[in-house]
Amino acid sequence: MPSDAALDAVILWIAATHLQPAWQHAPRLAVVGPAKRCGKSRLLDVLHGIVHDPFITVNSTPAAIFRSITEQPPTLLVDEADTIFGSVKVAEKNEEMRGLLNSGHQRNRPTTRVVGPEHKPTKFATFAMAALAGIGDLPDTIMDRAVVIRMRRRGPGETVRPFRSRRDTPLLHLLRDRLAEWSAPLLEAAAEMEPVMPVEDRAADTWEPLVIVADLAGGRWPQRARTACRAMTTHEEGQDQETGLKTRILADIRAAFAMCGDPDALSTQSLLSALNADTEGPWREHGTSGLTPRGLQLLLKDYGISAANRRFPGDTQRRGFTRNQFTDAWTRYCPQIEPASPSGR
Repeated sequence: MPSDAALDAVILWIAATHLQPAWQHAPRLAVVGPAKRCGKSRLLDVLHGIVHDPFITVNSTPAAIFRSITEQPPTLLVDEADTIFGSVKVAEKNEEMRGLLNSGHQRNRPTTRVVGPEHKPTKFATFAMAALAGIGDLPDTIMDRAVVIRMRRRGPGETVRPFRSRRDTPLLHLLRDRLAEWSAPLLEAAAEMEPVMPVEDRAADTWEPLVIVADLAGGRWPQRARTACRAMTTHEEGQDQETGLKTRILADIRAAFAMCGDPDALSTQSLLSALNADTEGPWREHGTSGLTPRGLQLLLKDYGISAANRRFPGDTQRRGFTRNQFTDAWTRYCPQIEPASPSGR
């Protein structure tokens, strides 16, 4: 396993599969690695022996999966997920599978299909926990709903005991049965719990079942679960380069306004000059000529912020931005901690 936090997360995720009817959200487990022979498929072998009612989905059609999910859902295990989502053409062909995996993250998101000779619209449940293994990152919509385990190849001197089904599967099944016995009387309690979470929004939805399992287990598990949650969520935020740049640009624009004396407006040219002049920032290497007006427009598009013709001192008119355009985005995405006053009050 890549870290102690990842090991704790996998253990808690496995236990959570035995309490699926209690959860509002069914977290995905994304087992990814940069290349072959990183242990991804082997981890699925282990999961298959311990999770609740495993359902291997290699080459299974979405229709078959729809019909396999009930009020007591199986645990979906998808190996070689990169062959499903690896290229645009293949991903488009498997869009129905991605829709199933996305909708199944939250309870009460059924899919409707026309079935039978009478072509009767029929709703099928999609809610089920799922583990997916593949080379490279999975689609963003799946990664955003997943506890991400980033596997890696063993280095020199790192050894593991080979997995042998005849020897190891009975031991895994024994552990599975003990987990099922432990979790069965806790179903109602798990459904009622609303734990204090160290993260917010979708990350909290995804990690909540794992934290609840940890709180039910007691001992050191509540702290270990929250430590893993914080560490792994923070790590994944840093992996999303595009999202990171979109947040970074807001903070750097605020610094550019401050550097220029916090004027009511800055021209696009002045703003870009300030951003590209920052030797510590990523903008001078953002393309062959640094950050351009077009690049800035794309980074700010999702915030609803765009340049317009503005009036500047000297009665000149240029394209630019007003400070007020950024106030709401700054507050929401990169709130600034105000320094204490000199008096300490």
